[in-house]
Amino acid sequence: MNWGGIVENALRAAVGDFAAVFALAAIGLNVHFGYTGLLNFGQVGFMAVGAYGIAVAVTYLGLSMWVGLAVGLGASVVLALLLGLPTLRLRADYLAIVTIAAAEIIRLTFRSVSLRRYTGGSSGLTRFADEFYAVNPLSRGDYGFGPFVFSHRQTWVLVVAWLTVAVVSVMVLVLMRSPWGRVLKSIREDEEAARSLGKNVYWYKMQSLAFGGIIGSLAGFVLAISTQSVQPDTYSSAVTFFAYVVLILGGTARVLGPVVGSMIFWMLLSLTDNVLRAAVREGHIPAAIMSGVQVGQVRFMLVGLGLILLLVYRSQGIFGDRREIELDVR
Repeated sequence: MNWGGIVENALRAAVGDFAAVFALAAIGLNVHFGYTGLLNFGQVGFMAVGAYGIAVAVTYLGLSMWVGLAVGLGASVVLALLLGLPTLRLRADYLAIVTIAAAEIIRLTFRSVSLRRYTGGSSGLTRFADEFYAVNPLSRGDYGFGPFVFSHRQTWVLVVAWLTVAVVSVMVLVLMRSPWGRVLKSIREDEEAARSLGKNVYWYKMQSLAFGGIIGSLAGFVLAISTQSVQPDTYSSAVTFFAYVVLILGGTARVLGPVVGSMIFWMLLSLTDNVLRAAVREGHIPAAIMSGVQVGQVRFMLVGLGLILLLVYRSQGIFGDRREIELDVR
């Protein structure tokens, strides 16, 4: 097997656009779950409204893509209010139920035939990010070194995506060290104690839900712009669970946890996929045991097994603290 090519592909996946997308999604979940203790199982819903905010604004309304960014951010705040107002006064598990259901409602709404004129239905929308590529300062050609060589378009996307990850990470670091962030942590640790000190727990939870949702919509922006398309089935509930895997892998309530977790997650997925495909292609794995079509499912099984072992022997993740995942759901 070509181990050099396999390793190169894995390293490229670790810094690819999908790694940046899931890093942003997991950073938003880190604000919700890691710092505030909110069980949001609908982060993909925030990603979807952000992505469709750009696509619909450009394709149907004829607006600038930059205006579409504002539309997507505004939609994510509205979604946070719709989810939080009826649930944040209740127990944590009610928010989990509402958010996972809301994410599916959003996906099916964008997929519906009656809204095909606006959202493209099951086919989605394409070619709405030309303005982004029009301001690309890089001339045509390849950029990078070693295995990290990308075209000028890919390089532009990656620069903006990882710069966004860096800015958001610094913002979260500053906010969580501020009095506002300390209140969020106190709510996670003991909500009743925070309330007894005169803090409006409900309002702080709402702010956290909206802030983490905005970060999730940024992940949707990056995904939509990098692929130049939005398709409703892309935003399934599995995306949220992958983001949780990324968060737990890196460590909750740690600024770099989601970033490193996303890079490792996508590197492992690429590594297992390429190794299994090469093994099947060269006959090291007989067709009676596994075919090339089954590689996609088997790689998730292997990565899932590795994550189970991680949770057994180091449940707090790479950088995390075990106390950060002991959530009080009273």
